Amino acid sequence: MSARIDLEELAKRESEQTEWKESVADVNDVVATLSAFANDLQNLGGGYVVCGAKETKDEHGFPKLARTGLTASRLKEVENTVLARCRDRVSPPVAPLVEELESDDPQRRILVFLQPATGAAHTFRRNDEGAKHFVRVSRSTIEARNGLLKDLLVRKGALEPWDRRPCNAATVGDIDLLTLRDALERMGVYTPDRGVEPYLADGIQISPFVPPLCIAEPLSGVLRPRNFAVLLFGRSPQRFIPGAYAIFSAYPGRDRTDPVARRFEIAGTLLEQARRLRELLDAEAVTLFDKTNLEEPNAEKYPRRALQEAMVNALAHRDYELVDPGRFTSYKDRIEIASPGPLPIGVTLDDLRTRAVTPRWRNQALAWFLARLQLAQAEGQGIQTIRSSMKAAGCPPPEFDATEVSVTCVLRAHPRFESLTPTTKRAPAKPRPVRKRALAAKQPARKGTRKAGKALKKKTAASKPARKRLARMTKQAPRPPRQETPKAVGGKSVKKVTAGKVPGAQKSRAKRGRRG
Repeated sequence: MSARIDLEELAKRESEQTEWKESVADVNDVVATLSAFANDLQNLGGGYVVCGAKETKDEHGFPKLARTGLTASRLKEVENTVLARCRDRVSPPVAPLVEELESDDPQRRILVFLQPATGAAHTFRRNDEGAKHFVRVSRSTIEARNGLLKDLLVRKGALEPWDRRPCNAATVGDIDLLTLRDALERMGVYTPDRGVEPYLADGIQISPFVPPLCIAEPLSGVLRPRNFAVLLFGRSPQRFIPGAYAIFSAYPGRDRTDPVARRFEIAGTLLEQARRLRELLDAEAVTLFDKTNLEEPNAEKYPRRALQEAMVNALAHRDYELVDPGRFTSYKDRIEIASPGPLPIGVTLDDLRTRAVTPRWRNQALAWFLARLQLAQAEGQGIQTIRSSMKAAGCPPPEFDATEVSVTCVLRAHPRFESLTPTTKRAPAKPRPVRKRALAAKQPARKGTRKAGKALKKKTAASKPARKRLARMTKQAPRPPRQETPKAVGGKSVKKVTAGKVPGAQKSRAKRGRRG
């Protein structure tokens, strides 16, 4: 009996490398798990399938291994069936190692299959179903689809990474030579004697770390630019890569319910998008001054270094095969950056939240150019730089979330900005009614004002007879004259005084005569 495999040690290892089958109900599950261990998506080196044992817990809650075992006939049946299906239904075929171990019952044995990782992408065909790729994710064996399948094929070399693939719809004429020349000058590899055209030839590499910008088709010999060349130096990248654009939105509140918002759809090359996004994000990094805080009077709402690193990471490591754009959303208290696509293989959400991340590139050629153009860090220090910049500025630590659709980074504002109350805009006051005289007094004197006044007087005088004629036509009684109360002047009535001689009247006429 071989003792090369210790079940107690297997129970202590990660569950991703061990599959426990107490009673083998379906042999196809064992074969699918063995093909998943051969694919080795998580780069763990392979795994074990243990038939006739399972993990349990004792009365105190500690892990315990139950060695039930299989009968001799059942053990031989399972072994022969599994090996036959690994040979006939797995493509390329696999040949796992087989070990028998003792169980708690002397009449039973434990069957262990050991499958090391291989360099190929294996498929398994269940009964009448088609061939499928299986991978190991945590404790489960699942079918590789969409992003998982692409990552598996790229890792195994069956599919070239997206940024290195040729863009079959583009030609060399779709490359902007001025943009390429500017990038080569910034990288220090451009010389006027050589020009730009030689870098577009097949087989000419700017660096040993990246492939040539263009590749010739095998039959026709037509030069086709690669995807990273179109994205960095193309005249219109969105014609060939529909999802290669970004959307920047700014909301004054804490959510999207506010009807008033700013929205910018940013297209162009990746370098132009990075430049425009930097301008918009820098506008959000305002500084607040506090006179009462003598130690730190100035406080930035967001550190500019953290904003730039988060923005470049979202552009460089997103999945450009998806048509969803990158989204940069600014709220009152935070900025959310969503990058389409799941996390790269080998990077988990716990790595983003707790510790430094090992450098992983979904688009290696794209990341190399961004690093040489001093827009990104190729050493895997972007996440650490975001954390340290937020901490140095006094801001809360960054928050990360990841799904199969996107990866989100949330940068919270400085606590000093949380205490600010939004200023409500007052409604404009209604204008007071202006009197005609006051309005006339405020108006400047114009030329010909006297003529206009005379014309107005004539018009008013001409309107008096018209009113009298209108009164006669409507047969209105004329208004009686005002009767004044007679007043006594020197004991006589007004009529008598008027009819008689007024004292002093002759003297007045005499005076006028002497003057004449």
